[in-house]
Amino acid sequence: MPDKRTHRGPHPQDEKLFAVEALPLLRQATADLSLLLTKGYADKSALKLVGDRFGLTKRQRLAVMRSACSDAQLQSRIRRMLPEDALEGADLLIDGYNLLITIEAAMSNAVILKARDGCFRDLAGIHGTYRRVNETAPAVELIGKFLQEKSVAAATWLLDSPVSNSGRLKTLMGQIARQNNWNWHIQLLTSPDAELVRSEMLVVSTDAPVLDRCGKWVNLAGVIITEKLPHARVIDLAP
Repeated sequence: MPDKRTHRGPHPQDEKLFAVEALPLLRQATADLSLLLTKGYADKSALKLVGDRFGLTKRQRLAVMRSACSDAQLQSRIRRMLPEDALEGADLLIDGYNLLITIEAAMSNAVILKARDGCFRDLAGIHGTYRRVNETAPAVELIGKFLQEKSVAAATWLLDSPVSNSGRLKTLMGQIARQNNWNWHIQLLTSPDAELVRSEMLVVSTDAPVLDRCGKWVNLAGVIITEKLPHARVIDLAP
């Protein structure tokens, strides 16, 4: 069945799965998973153990997984994270889909997770195909105006070329950037993660494998949502 969604909005079950009364259990599950990861348990087995113990649904397990991290991961990420004022005059290397989809989701009232490491993460997935939604252009514009406001010197966006419609998204973003005279460079790469982890530029991503291996990074999605989208549905699962 073709995907006919026009918004990056909430899942039909999210109202129940992430209701106020469910949050203490989800926070405890995040704490327990973080503890197991700290003790060296494998990701999948630790998540199954915690998920089964608390009777979590598949979507709740995804939320807990995206919110948890080991103590070593937490300390390493925080040590390399730069503050918001580092944006001034910076050349950014942006994990394109990672940032854009999170902002799209926040603008459409989807669940946004505030994780243990302070990152804001969504629960969306593109599964090999990116579908433009009503929030896409406004999200690009919001990000661009925010970067302009923070005096960012240049931004290089990396999009996954194997993902369908990446070329169309690149065209749209390029048009918006040219209309606003933004110093943007948009690249299609087979593996953006490889470039993100070896670059000496200031990285923008919330992808855990990237954050564990990259150099300096900034929590741009969290800053934008906090400052520009105060009504976003942010759920804090940090223990």
